[in-house]
Amino acid sequence: MDPSFEPASHAATPAMQALDIDEVPALEIGEGCTRRDLPAAPGVRFWVVEMAPGAQWPVVDHHETGESYYVISGEVIEGEARHGAGTYVYFAPDSRHRPHTQTGVRLIGMNLGDAAFLAAGGSPESIVHCYHPTQG
Repeated sequence: MDPSFEPASHAATPAMQALDIDEVPALEIGEGCTRRDLPAAPGVRFWVVEMAPGAQWPVVDHHETGESYYVISGEVIEGEARHGAGTYVYFAPDSRHRPHTQTGVRLIGMNLGDAAFLAAGGSPESIVHCYHPTQG
């Protein structure tokens, strides 16, 4: 996220930042797939992913430290499983997935950076350093 970005419609203090997610610049990840990186504490990554109807994530994501997301609207498909609005999905460390959607989807996700993952007791064996810029 652009460090100079601060939405005009919300006040910020050193201890708090509030923003309209739709004002955060969207990064195009692949055809019909965007990601909006949100501010978070050091070692934690938060983002919003939007996928257009019929879109598929451009690569198989490998999440060394795991990943979690909550489906805000629409439906995301992981393998044969369909996850609609209101569903929380968790992937274990060292997992892989390649989501797609027929209806379109908006979700909010998070994962830990390597140092935060290890500090929380995560296994060093799951970290193989193959981060790809499309990972959410």
